[in-house]
Amino acid sequence: MMEIMEILLPFLGFLIGTVASMVGVGGGVFIVPLLILIYDFSPSHAVGTSLATIVFTSLASTANYSRQKRIYYKTGLILAITTVPGAVLGAYLTSLIEAQLLGLIFGFFVLFVALRMIFKLNFSKNRRADTQKSNPIDSERSLLECKNKVLLGVVLGFFGGLSSGLLGIGGGSLMVPIMVLAMGIPMHITVATSMFTMIFTSTSGVIEHFRLDNIHFDYALLLVLGTIFGAQLGAYASKRISGRNLRRIFGLVLIIVGIRMILKYGLNSF
Repeated sequence: MMEIMEILLPFLGFLIGTVASMVGVGGGVFIVPLLILIYDFSPSHAVGTSLATIVFTSLASTANYSRQKRIYYKTGLILAITTVPGAVLGAYLTSLIEAQLLGLIFGFFVLFVALRMIFKLNFSKNRRADTQKSNPIDSERSLLECKNKVLLGVVLGFFGGLSSGLLGIGGGSLMVPIMVLAMGIPMHITVATSMFTMIFTSTSGVIEHFRLDNIHFDYALLLVLGTIFGAQLGAYASKRISGRNLRRIFGLVLIIVGIRMILKYGLNSF
């Protein structure tokens, strides 16, 4: 039975890579629950294995987004200044936090992000005109001229990196809201730039998880066989979906994942 489930990993990885690339996350919000709920991984091992997979997903997505000329490279590198140390610290913390608590943290975190993105979606219509009149971000140059926005993104980026190493989610689940809500970057640019920054964030987290022996490379490689192709499809499909709909997809998927994880680890505490 386990062999059959392992054979399914590339197919599941393809689906995960497609959705993850469309919304600018590494796929960890799906991979971690998959490995915990179906493959009976401990949270720390699921996190480490997920992050190893995300390195390849982010590379594949970045290659496609680069051809579409949708990446703010300077912004991505600036954000990596704090996401990288955050990822290393987050990975180390998985060795100190109990499995049940780590699972609950994961569930509440993604639920919070989902609700915040939907909240932004609901009120974006009323604020759109004002936002476009005051410091519109229509190019990377105009963004870098807004030093306060860049500084805020860098400060908050540390927590994006922390979530990456701690929860195995690549960091996109937090970096996408940061870049959209705090920095004012258009959603389609945010998705692409998030995947680029994720290369550095996830790689640094993987190094620490490897030291802690948290990575199952056989499972990671099977997932990668699917995610690298799914990431290409997702990057292409995202061009045809509006930023508003991308936020809706992002929020709804994370709500489902968050509730499922909270129920699993919350019920186990009683």
